[in-house]
Amino acid sequence: MLVALAANLVIAAAKAVGGLAAGSPALLSEAAHSVADSMNEVFLLAALRRSRRPADRRHPFGYGKERFFWSLLAAVGIFVMGGCFSFFQGIEALVSGGEEKLGGYVAGLIVLGIALLAEGASLLRALYQVRRQGGTVAGLRDPALRTVVAEDGTAVLGVTLAIAGMALHMVTGQVVWEASASLAIGALLVYVAYRLGRDARDQLIGEAADREASGRIRELLRAQPEIDSVEALFTMKTGLDSALVAARVDLVPGLDSEHVEDVAVRIKRSIARTVPEADQIFLDVTDRRAREAGESPAATGERGGA
Repeated sequence: MLVALAANLVIAAAKAVGGLAAGSPALLSEAAHSVADSMNEVFLLAALRRSRRPADRRHPFGYGKERFFWSLLAAVGIFVMGGCFSFFQGIEALVSGGEEKLGGYVAGLIVLGIALLAEGASLLRALYQVRRQGGTVAGLRDPALRTVVAEDGTAVLGVTLAIAGMALHMVTGQVVWEASASLAIGALLVYVAYRLGRDARDQLIGEAADREASGRIRELLRAQPEIDSVEALFTMKTGLDSALVAARVDLVPGLDSEHVEDVAVRIKRSIARTVPEADQIFLDVTDRRAREAGESPAATGERGGA
């Protein structure tokens, strides 16, 4: 990731110098995009480092959600630094117009061509990392890696739009093409920022474990001979590879307290083996019959009948 950060800083500087020299709104939009990507690399490095801290008294469930928080900041950075600036450049170009010399076009296209090769190589490296982590579904569970893939994919598409806008501006002499490319880059960045921010929000406020894991836990509980019924099952992701599991179960009648304790320990160990990410497991043993009796009209003083 440090290599990607250094590459983004070099690309951002080249785009900014080329954009200012050529007066190109599309190239300046891409410079803002690269600056946003560079800031996001810093956020993601912070996420990787801070999320590995062990649990302590202040955060008993650990710091796994740090990844989600810093991914949210990365999404905000893409929106503000990339999307909003690109919209500004596009609108300003449409209002004021723009004139570029042949040298400006050539320099800008050379910079964008180099950036396209660099961004393409970074995207291929990120996709290879996704494949190593289990493919699209499993690999993109990591918010940091998901953000990198989104950034690199957006960068390749953004550079392509900028090249098309500059080329059409050069051929037709109409700045509207380059302004439109800048606006399109802004719209693309806003959309990517929205999607990344929405995912990070869901994980920060408490997203349930995936359905497959929850289903395996429920089936395991139902298969236990000491459990009469599973009254409720709650799961929540506390990090990339960690989850909290809380289950309310009704045991069969006739179990003494010592047996109940042994059963609870065995069930927790079984859940941990079946779902390795379930590192916090809580069982609430309840008596459904007693609860139903307590909620009956006779117990509450309510009267039924028509």
